[in-house]
Amino acid sequence: MINRGGGAAAADDEIAAKVDEALHAAGIDARIELIEGGDAEVRCRAIAERGDPLLIVGGGDGTVGAAASALAGTGTALGILPLGTLNHFARDLGIPLELEEAALTIAQGQERKVDIAEMNERVFINNSAVGLYPLMVIDRDTQRKRLGRSKRLAMAVAAIRTLARFGHQRLTLTVNDEQARVDTPLLFVGNNDYRLELPGAGRRDTLDDGKLCVLVMRSKSRAGLLAATARALVGRTRHNDMVRIDDVERLRVTSRRSQLAVSLDGEVCVVKPPLDYRIRKAALKVIGPPAAEPETA
Repeated sequence: MINRGGGAAAADDEIAAKVDEALHAAGIDARIELIEGGDAEVRCRAIAERGDPLLIVGGGDGTVGAAASALAGTGTALGILPLGTLNHFARDLGIPLELEEAALTIAQGQERKVDIAEMNERVFINNSAVGLYPLMVIDRDTQRKRLGRSKRLAMAVAAIRTLARFGHQRLTLTVNDEQARVDTPLLFVGNNDYRLELPGAGRRDTLDDGKLCVLVMRSKSRAGLLAATARALVGRTRHNDMVRIDDVERLRVTSRRSQLAVSLDGEVCVVKPPLDYRIRKAALKVIGPPAAEPETA
C-alpha cells in the first residue's frame, strides 16, 4: 500500500511500478495499491481485521503512523518502505532509505515488537509537543497551502516568526503519580528516548525501552531558548536548559487554558486538556533489521 500523495510517491508517476519491481527482485509477491493519505488508517484496519500476516506500507511518518494505529495489538506485522520526506521512524528502526534495500530488508528481516505512544488514545510513533513547536507547524502548513513553499523552507520561515512571538505556558504535569507545575515554552514527549547532542541529535537508539521521553524547556526568554538549543547541539547542555524527566510510562498535562495546540508526529490538533500520554509497550509488530545488542563493558 502506497500513499500516492506523500514524499517520493507524489514526485514520481512511476512509483507503483518501481515498488513492484523492487519487491519482486527481493522475492516478495505483493499486490500494489495506491491510496490517498487520509484513507490509510481505515484501509490498514480492514487488512488487519482480515487477518493478513504482513502489510507493507510505502510512505512517510504520517502514513506509517496511520498504519501503526490500525495494526497495533493485532497479528498483522508492518513492513516499511520509506517513501516520505524525513522517515524518522524507519531511520530509527535501522531500515535503509533506498527502495531496493528496504524491500530486501523486508524479505530478509526479522519480526520485532516495538513501542508506540498515545495522547488521549491518539497514536504517535515519533513525538508530540506542546508550546512553540505546534505553532511553527501551523505556520509552516499555512505557508505551504498559500504560497506553495517546500516543507523545509516553510519550516525555517515559521521558526523565525514563531520565535519573534515567543511565549511560554504554565502546565501541571503528573508524571506516573507525582505532580509538578512548570512554566515552559516547550514540552516534548517522545516515543522512547531521544538524543539531544550531536552527532545524532533527534535520533533514538531504541524503540522498545517501554518509556516516554519527557523534556521540559526551562528557558523563558527568546535569547535563553536559542542559547539552550545551541548548547544542546554541541553537547554542552546546562542542567536547567532542557530538563529530562526519567522513567515515564504515564503523563498527564493540565492547563488553565481551555484548549491546547498539540503536535503529533508533525501534525497539529487542538485539544481540550487534560492530555493523557502513555506508552504501549511492544504493541506493534514490525519487520526490520534485528535490534542492536546492548554494548558491554
